[in-house]
Amino acid sequence: MTHLPPAVPPRSAQEERTARNQRITLVIGLLLLLALFFYLFSAILLPFVAALGIAYFLDPVATRMARAGLPRWMAAVLLVLALIAGALTFVLLLYPIILSQIGLLLQRVPEYVVEVQAWANGTLSHLQKHLGADFVDSKIREIVATHAGAMIPFAVGALSRVIGGGFAIVNALTLIVVTPIAAFYLLRDWPRLVTKADALLPLRYAGIIRLQVLEVDRILSAWLRGQLLCCLMLAAFYALGLTLVGLDLGLIVGLTAGLLSFIPYVGTITGAVTSFGLAVAQFPDWSGVVLVMAVFVLGQVLEGYVIYPRLLGNRVELHDVLVIFALLAGGAAFGFLGVLLAVPVTAALGVLARFWIRRYLVSPLYLDPPPGDDRFKP
Repeated sequence: MTHLPPAVPPRSAQEERTARNQRITLVIGLLLLLALFFYLFSAILLPFVAALGIAYFLDPVATRMARAGLPRWMAAVLLVLALIAGALTFVLLLYPIILSQIGLLLQRVPEYVVEVQAWANGTLSHLQKHLGADFVDSKIREIVATHAGAMIPFAVGALSRVIGGGFAIVNALTLIVVTPIAAFYLLRDWPRLVTKADALLPLRYAGIIRLQVLEVDRILSAWLRGQLLCCLMLAAFYALGLTLVGLDLGLIVGLTAGLLSFIPYVGTITGAVTSFGLAVAQFPDWSGVVLVMAVFVLGQVLEGYVIYPRLLGNRVELHDVLVIFALLAGGAAFGFLGVLLAVPVTAALGVLARFWIRRYLVSPLYLDPPPGDDRFKP
């Protein structure tokens, strides 16, 4: 004989209001605690957030390995070791090449300054010849030529600071030691953590919450995994293409442009402008500049019509402007940690916003006409 659980009596209006106030108080309290937590510990959260991202990214692979008969802990060990091996390979192979290219750039800065000044003077002379001396006078020519030459040392210094700062972060002891260890434990225990979190959901709203979490997971996994593959493919294409056309810093510029492609348009624009300036300073004629620009045009065609449609398609419901704003806002609020958290938080907020909009469109607040106004009645 089947024993059914006792029926729960319906709540009174007073009990409903009390429960609603408790839920609102709980949500506000949790948000305040979360804000306080980030305010107090944001300086040490980077390795753990990075480990959480690694575990989330590698969980499907670990799950498939576990289903194939490999213990979950062994799958986690192998995946983390493979990740460490890939990072070490990148550092050992590419870091010396990048340093040598930076040294080459520093040696050729005086030549680039002279070339850019000559190009700026020639361009202004051409404009003065066709538009008249009143449009381009000698003072403007002097100012433009001076600042055009000063832009290259400034760009070199900024590039050195960015690269030095980036590798200083990578070489930080906590990021190197803590991140792999935390990633291993999170990846090993991921199913258990998900089960425990699911058990804590309020029974009345568990189904709705699970649906929203699955929607966030769908959007976030599509964006993260697809965007990572897109960035790696574009970085390889730009680095190889710019190196083949003979640009001195083609490897650095190509890798930077590709890896920055997770910010819509920023990677391409940054790489194209930087490559154009270096090509003008390096090549004696415009044929080299045209080849460099052709690399970026072809990269945009591959990105827009081949890479993104195949790897991302229409699964990602994050608008480009929203992604740019989220990344800039996260960086302004919490630095690099905020950049890491920007897209997940935006994806979750987007799902919640669409859920509440659907609720609003079927609610009395939207459907009920104003009392006594016949214009809104069907």
